[in-house]
Amino acid sequence: MKTFKIGGVHPAENKLSAASPIREAALPKQAVFSMFQHIGAPAKPVVQKGDEVKVGTLLAEAGGFVSAPIHSSVSGKVSKVDVALDASGTRRMAVYVDVEGDEWEEGIDRSTTLVKLSDRPELDSKTIVEKIKNAGIVGMGGATFPCHVKLSPPPGTKAECVIINAVECEPYLTADHRLMLEHPEEILVGLQLIMKAVGVNKGYIGIENNKPDAIALLTEKAKGYEGIEIVPLKVKYPQGGEKQLIDAVIGRQVPAPPAIPINVGAVVQNVGTAFAIYQAVMKNKPLIDRIITVTGKSLEKPSNLLARLGTPFQQLIDECGGLPEDTGKIIGGGPMMGKALLSLDVPMTKGSSGLLLMNDKEARRAEPSPCIRCAKCVSACPMGLEPYLLSKMSAKANWEDAEQNDITSCIECGSCQFTCPSHRPLLDMIRVGKQTVMGIIKSRAASR
Repeated sequence: MKTFKIGGVHPAENKLSAASPIREAALPKQAVFSMFQHIGAPAKPVVQKGDEVKVGTLLAEAGGFVSAPIHSSVSGKVSKVDVALDASGTRRMAVYVDVEGDEWEEGIDRSTTLVKLSDRPELDSKTIVEKIKNAGIVGMGGATFPCHVKLSPPPGTKAECVIINAVECEPYLTADHRLMLEHPEEILVGLQLIMKAVGVNKGYIGIENNKPDAIALLTEKAKGYEGIEIVPLKVKYPQGGEKQLIDAVIGRQVPAPPAIPINVGAVVQNVGTAFAIYQAVMKNKPLIDRIITVTGKSLEKPSNLLARLGTPFQQLIDECGGLPEDTGKIIGGGPMMGKALLSLDVPMTKGSSGLLLMNDKEARRAEPSPCIRCAKCVSACPMGLEPYLLSKMSAKANWEDAEQNDITSCIECGSCQFTCPSHRPLLDMIRVGKQTVMGIIKSRAASR
């Protein structure tokens, strides 16, 4: 069975919500839409206080090529355009909508009828990409890179295949798993649309073998879709990283930045993104909701919720039994790459894949001790870096050496910190160094 070649770890899976079917979350009383729901330029509001909106109404237009529009997930009245706290603890521009009813824009197909590519022969590559762009589709695996940019390869590059990331290697998270079980054919049609958009006839869906039911179901369904192959993968974190997935599925290595997957002929999209693309192109539905896993060992009802964007995290936790008394930390995302939340008033965004409620015991970090030079972090690093060294360089603000030692290649997976017997905050320091070095590189390029 396939996997990537360098590094990796095996954290406890804790897929507590894997058997919980997707259920629809209640509408919020007020929805808050951040203008920073994607990588790139923030969206620009096109509504103002007092405007009436419906589900699917455009709230903000893209702020540049690497950007994405934002649509209302609720109907009601715009109460204000103001700042709001986001998951990073930063106050950013947002649109507030007081919810009234659930009225949708005309033209959005809300039926469950499957629409296949053969039903829409008029769709060409340009039309597909334009629909994806206008619907505000971004990467749903957490990176939130605008999809239309990925599907518009730079000059001199050519796609050879599309790889769907259905790995879901983060512990606790099960939203993608449930999506595959409940919407397999929509995912397959979404993959076909991506393949047509980039002009390839080969598509892969990589799934770790801790999801045998999803592998079996999609393998059976894929028999009716030419050029699509389901690839079972060994369970190893961080197999969901783009470069690791490409290595596992087609055996190609993506060079260090500025190289990207298209440089080795691959276009990678998350399985949730494939589903959102199906909805955008075939159902005229903009990205207004997504599936989020709300989970934790002390939580009463670990669940997979289909929730509208802009819904406060507090409401989602309440729908799963409320905040347990022994909660020590709440993570946005999974335990390996997610980040602790400062507030539960934070609204759900396009990149919200999970809410993990860690109890006091889990949340408590062990006291760090001196490095014992065991090199476990080096063995675990899936990028072949030396985390102990990059961490030290970051701590000493030695940015030149950090750049020369490829700190920008770090994918921030946390494997180094997970495996460190001295409990050193390796990833914390490397994140600081990586951000600083990337800023230096950008400044250097701008001054030329």
